Amino acid sequence: MNAVLDNFDLYLMSFGYTVALFLVAGVLSMLMGTFLVALRVGPVAVMRRTAATYVTIVRNTPLVIMFAFFSFVAPRFDITFGWLDIHIGEFDFTEFFAAAVVSLTLYTSVFVCEALRSGVNAVPLGQAEAARAVGLTFGGVMAQVVLPQAFRASVPPLASVQIALLKNTSVAAVFGVAEAVAQMRSFTNDFATQRVGIFLCFAAGYIVLVAIFSFGANRLERHWRVA
Repeated sequence: MNAVLDNFDLYLMSFGYTVALFLVAGVLSMLMGTFLVALRVGPVAVMRRTAATYVTIVRNTPLVIMFAFFSFVAPRFDITFGWLDIHIGEFDFTEFFAAAVVSLTLYTSVFVCEALRSGVNAVPLGQAEAARAVGLTFGGVMAQVVLPQAFRASVPPLASVQIALLKNTSVAAVFGVAEAVAQMRSFTNDFATQRVGIFLCFAAGYIVLVAIFSFGANRLERHWRVA
C-alpha cells in the first residue's frame, strides 16, 4: 500500500490514461455503433448484409487480436498513427494511444450496434410508417423518430457495454500505453513485497470509476423513464 501512497501522482496519472482511453473510444464507438445500426435496419439489402457480416466477424474476434493487428500487422501495410504526438502536461498521447483507441472503438462499436438494435426493435413499427407517410426520408425517420426512442430503451445495455469498455482499456497495458494496469505491473515489479496492497489499490480505482459511471447511467435512465 505504501508503494501506491508514495507514488500517488503516478497512480493518478495511470488512471488518467485509462479515463482518456475510455472517453475517446466511448464517444467514437457510440458514433460508429449508431452508424452500423442504421445500416443494419436500413432499406438497402447489400448494406444490411455487409453490416451484419462486419458485426459478426468483429464480435467474435478477441480484443487482444484487434490490438495486435493495429500494433504489429497494420504498420506493414503503411497503416500507422505516427501523426499523433500530443503532449498535455505530463500526459503523452502518441501512436500507441491512437492504436489503442482504434482497437477499442472498432471492437466496442459492434456491441453498441447490437444494444441499439434492440432499442430500435422496441420502437413501434407504426411510428416509422407514420413518419414515412408525412414525407420523411429514411435518414429523417431514423434521426427524428426511431433513434431518440431507441437510445431511451437501450440505456441499460449501452451502459453495460461502456462499463465493459472501461475495463477493456486494461488490454492497452500490453501494447505500450501507460494506463492503470501497466502502472500496476510496474509497481509490483519494483515493490514485490507489497503486491497484495498494490492489487487492492488498483482494483479500488476501477471500482470507483465503474461506480461513478453506473451512477450517471442510472440517473439518466430514471430521468428518461420519467420523461
